[in-house]
Amino acid sequence: MRLLAWGFDLLLAAGLLWLAWQALFTPRRFSAVVNFMAFYLLMALVWVRLDAPDIALAEAAIGAGVTGALLLTALGRLPAGTSTGADPRRWQRPLQILAMAGAAMAALWLAWAAYQLPRPGLAAEVTAALDATGVSHGVTAVLLNLRAFDTFLEIVIMLAAVVLVWSLGPPLRAFAPATALPGLPALSHLLHPLFLLVPAYLLWRGTHAPGGAFPAGAVMGAGGVLLLLTDAAPWIYLRRHRLLLHLLLSSGMALFLAVALGGMLMTGTFFAIPLHLAPTLIMAVEVATGLSIALMLMAFYLLGEPGQ
Repeated sequence: MRLLAWGFDLLLAAGLLWLAWQALFTPRRFSAVVNFMAFYLLMALVWVRLDAPDIALAEAAIGAGVTGALLLTALGRLPAGTSTGADPRRWQRPLQILAMAGAAMAALWLAWAAYQLPRPGLAAEVTAALDATGVSHGVTAVLLNLRAFDTFLEIVIMLAAVVLVWSLGPPLRAFAPATALPGLPALSHLLHPLFLLVPAYLLWRGTHAPGGAFPAGAVMGAGGVLLLLTDAAPWIYLRRHRLLLHLLLSSGMALFLAVALGGMLMTGTFFAIPLHLAPTLIMAVEVATGLSIALMLMAFYLLGEPGQ
């Protein structure tokens, strides 16, 4: 049985390498995008093998779902008949060799750094401090209490990325290929209950097991992108209610900051949450952050600021 598991893992690793190579060097753009999406679906299976189902959901939703939709939309807007540039010319080969050598060196350095990490890590320290965090799962305790400042900065960076994307140019017309793909609206109606129920379950599960705002927001964002692909109503609503959109986009960061400042007022320490308030505040932060992440992923897909 152990030998079979090792063989399956080696097959997964070989599949990842092959799909990555195909996504980078295939001469056809559409094939490159399909290989890219397949890579992330296979990567989600790798996370399942590593007992991280929450990360697997986020990987599939963001990598194969949202990013795949972005790439397919960009592909549809490119002029027909343009050169792909994927077939390497003579002057490109040294650059490719240099890039692959750099990637190999970085991979070796990361492997060495991971090998040097202390064993079994900080699990004992996190477990010892778990009763003072207000939650019963170590990952949630680290992300939203013990190292909450790091998570807060991740939200800030995502929001800054949305602002950057919106600043790149004028707003673009929503891309809705429902007429070209008549089965897409039916698929959307079939899957949207799952895109609502699964994030709600992940938010609830995050207090005591793997889950939380990031995978919940990723799944909800993927559902939002699918909705934008099949229906123009959300696009029109966002254009008419720009202020509401901006408030919801920043709600996760704003509530995170409010909890941090409130903790400093009550305890004298930034991001120190009183134990009797920790469960409620952490759940509120997770809900607001999950909604913000979902809208950020939709905003990345919209490409330009709506409503002008």
